[in-house]
Formats: sequence, C-alpha cells, structure tokens
Amino acid sequence: KFKVPGKIQHILCMGNLRTQQNYDYLRTLAVDIRVVRGDSENLNYPEEKVVTIGQFRIGLIHGHQVFPWGDVASLALLQRQLDVDILISGHTRRFEAFEYENKFYINPGSATGAYSALETNIIPSFVLMDIQASTVVTYVYQLIEDDVKVEKIEFKK
Repeated sequence: KFKVPGKIQHILCMGNLRTQQNYDYLRTLAVDIRVVRGDSENLNYPEEKVVTIGQFRIGLIHGHQVFPWGDVASLALLQRQLDVDILISGHTRRFEAFEYENKFYINPGSATGAYSALETNIIPSFVLMDIQASTVVTYVYQLIEDDVKVEKIEFKK
C-alpha cells in the first residue's frame, strides 16, 4: 500500500541507514529523502537538518546527541535552538510522540525493531505524517505480537 508511486512525498530518516543500498531502497518509496547521521553511520549525512513542509518547520536529529537520551528538557532546548514546530529524533528505538510547550515531538522508533542496550522489548514502529495547512495528523504503525496496530495523533499549530 505504501509502495504506490506518489503515495509518500517525503521521507525523513533519523539515521543509521548504514549502507547506500538502504538509501536506494528508500528512493523507491519517495523522491525527496532527508537523512541525518546516526551514531553508527559511515555515510556522509549532516548531524541535524531543518526542513519546511507546508507551514511547519521540522527539525531532524538522530538523538544520540541528546543527554539524557529522550529527555524532554534537552529535546525542548534543541527545539528552541533549531526554531522548529516539530522535532523528530530517534536513537532510543522506542516510539514516542507528545506535545510540550505548544511544540510537537516525535520519536518514530525503529522500523526494524533493532537491538537496544537500553530496552529488551523493542516494538518495531514507524510514523507517517499527513500535513495539511496548520494540522499534522501522525499515524503510528507498531508491530505488536504479529499484528500491526495503528494509532492516530493530531497536532495543530
């Protein structure tokens, strides 16, 4: 369903692609791909990136630079430094989405359910965002016990 040409316009990847082949696969899904460097990345991507999609400024960072990892205050500081409406970060491999001080924070988790030293029960997950005017509808896909669960979260600017 996602592989229909034109269905996905942008891919925002929080890093650890590791190979050119993985990047090339993403190119089969969307033409516009934005990637930031992960903590185990050999490819030459920037540490952080800000993109504008519709009315939203979106900050991208892998997340290994945030201490403690996933800390709300540290993420909020980075959000202010980047001056973004939405901050997407990763590294913890655990899905999370929340609103804080009228900004939206997303950690899409790990689509592959990759191993984490922090957590033993990693749930594979990824996020699709539908951006329309001043609203973002986020669809969270999680693989829980062989079932794909979808959750919808809305953020208004």
